[in-house]
Order: sequence, then structure tokens, then C-alpha cells
Amino acid sequence: MQYQLITTYEQLVAVCNLAQQQKAVALDTEFVRTRTLTPHLGLIQLYDGEQLLLIDPLAIDNMQPFIDLLENKSVVKVLHSCSEDLETFLVAFSTIPEPVFDTQFAASLLDMGPSLGYARLVEMICDVSLDKGESRTDWIARPLRESQLSYAANDVLYLLPCYHELVGKIKAIGKEHWVYQEINLLADKKRAEMPADFAYLSIKNNWRLNSEQLTVLQALASWRLTTARNKDIALNFVFKEGHMFEAAQRLLSSKSELSKINGVNYQSVRRYGETIISLIEEARARFAQTPVKLRLPQVLRLIDIPQYKKTLADLKAISEQIARENGVNNEVVSSKKQLNQLLKWYWFSVDDTRVQGLKPDVLSTWREPLFLPKVKALLGEQPDR
Repeated sequence: MQYQLITTYEQLVAVCNLAQQQKAVALDTEFVRTRTLTPHLGLIQLYDGEQLLLIDPLAIDNMQPFIDLLENKSVVKVLHSCSEDLETFLVAFSTIPEPVFDTQFAASLLDMGPSLGYARLVEMICDVSLDKGESRTDWIARPLRESQLSYAANDVLYLLPCYHELVGKIKAIGKEHWVYQEINLLADKKRAEMPADFAYLSIKNNWRLNSEQLTVLQALASWRLTTARNKDIALNFVFKEGHMFEAAQRLLSSKSELSKINGVNYQSVRRYGETIISLIEEARARFAQTPVKLRLPQVLRLIDIPQYKKTLADLKAISEQIARENGVNNEVVSSKKQLNQLLKWYWFSVDDTRVQGLKPDVLSTWREPLFLPKVKALLGEQPDR
């Protein structure tokens, strides 16, 4: 099928009006995210069974017709491994498509593989081998070559046939709502934002720091995240995590000490050195003036809690039981990361799930009624902090 390149608002209105009449459309995005915090949208691919479209968002000032399609709940949006696509739509258009049928998750429910790639899915269902030769394209650069456009078009051309094959099987096992709810949960996590003051929770080895060092790390991590958001710069291009941790650990007091950290370059010291040293000084002064009971507690690790291994094993057994009862692979029901997320939420006074206003995955959407009674029996009532 020949694709159509959409570069004007008038074209966009016409093709989106036709797509709005379909029950399902296949979508994909091409974006660039090298030194930026957020993905920069370069191209949108859409196939509705009749039209194969490549929409150029850089050429069209008003994308509202496409946004209306994304938000039309009567049209299923079919994507594959949609996490980055959802984030890209959210950044570009301040919205996330709904409802979304993710073919990768659907395939995992059907035990076709836990993280099946699009090319492999197409090969399995459509018996077609796709060329991935243009996957490293700069999708912001113009003009795009014919080979790039053809590659992009293929990313949705076979997605709709895969959907029709998968959705019938998913309906047959009564788990269509699992697919939609899984992506709703993912969308909630994409919309959630880590408060800057809690950015230190995700810094590797933060548990090694005492309360004063942790107070400094909190200040530095908050500054780094805020700077990254304001300037749309990837976190490590503001200041590398390992360098930030070492600055907090050593409680540096001068730019010359900062420059001696292995790997810190001159440009970083020149651009942010004074700010970093000032933040350290202010954090240490604040720590000294804070009553002991109100200081940041040392970060806990699950492995340091005596009952952790036994409780994790019990949760894994619960997950395996749920998987057997529902006829799905255990990897679909929960991962070790998701079970650890639950335990942090229960046991820690501060955890990154709660500070973002979220609940653990296994106590959300389709998993909640399956897990909640068993989790309550094992861990007690949900913590209210």
C-alpha cells in the first residue's frame, strides 16, 4: 500500500475525519531524544485500514484534528510497546490517547513472549520480515528520505492486521479489559511527576549516605531535576549522577575540590560549579539548624529488612497462584520490581510511588482484585500515611 505524506492542516483535517469513522487505527511515532529530557516528536504514522499516513508535525501548526482523534474514545488506538509513544504524545500535545490496545502486552497475555518486538510479531502473524535499517534516523531533520518514510510506514502497515488477530484471541479468554487497563495504568504513571524534593530517592547508592550527606544530595538532586525540566536537558547532561553523589558524599566546599572529582569536565565546573557549592553550603547550614528528630532519615534498602526475603518469596507464590488461576504467564501478573514496589510502599515511610500520588502496580487496575485480599492477609491493611 502506498503511503500519503501529510504536511498541511487541510490535509490533516481530511484524513483525520476519515480515520474518526473507523473502529480502530494503528499508530506509531518517531522521535529524537539524545540530549533532551523529553522526546521531540518528528513523525506520526497512522493506518486505519484504508489510509496509510505519515503526518509531519513539524510542518503543521495546528494539530487539533489529530488530537481529537487521539481523544475519541470510540476509536481504539493500536500501538506496540507504547510506553515511549504515550510520553511523546503527552509532551507534544498534552494528552494521551484512549483507549489504547498494546499489541505487545496482548501478545504476552497469549504467552507469545514477555517482550515481543514488533518485527517478530509481524513475522509470527503476517509472515513478513521487516527491514529495521533506518531505526537510527534523525527524525527531526528535513527532508526525510524515501527509505526513511517507507521504513516508518511499515511500522503501522502490519500493526492493524496483528491487532485483529490478537483482539479475537484476547476476547476469547475474557481479558480484553486487562489490555486497556494496563495501558491506563501506564498513562497514569506517565502523567505523574516526581516532586523535585524527592528526586534523591532514585539516586543510586543513596543508602550509603548519612543524614547530613543525604540532605546535601536532596538539594543537589532537586536542583538537577528542576534545571533539566526548565531547560529540557537530559539529567546527566546537567550533571552526572555519579559526580553528584560524590559531591554530596564528600561534602565539597570549593570549585577546586569539585574539579578534582574523576570525570568532571571543566565546562561543568564553569557552568554550575558556584551553584553546586552554594547548594552544598546551604544544605549543610539547614541540616545544622534542623532538630535531630526532623532530619532526613537514612535511606533504607529492602534487603536490610530481616523479613524481606521470606515476604518476597510469599508474594512470588501469590503471584504464581494468580497466574495459574487465570491461565497466563507469571511474568504478566507481576515482576520482582513490582513486588518490591509493593513492599516499599508498605514498609517505608517515604517511597517514590507514594510521593508521586500513585499506588503499587499490583494494587491497581485489573491486578487489584486479584492481589488485594491475599496481600492484606500477608501484610495487613494498606498503610495510610
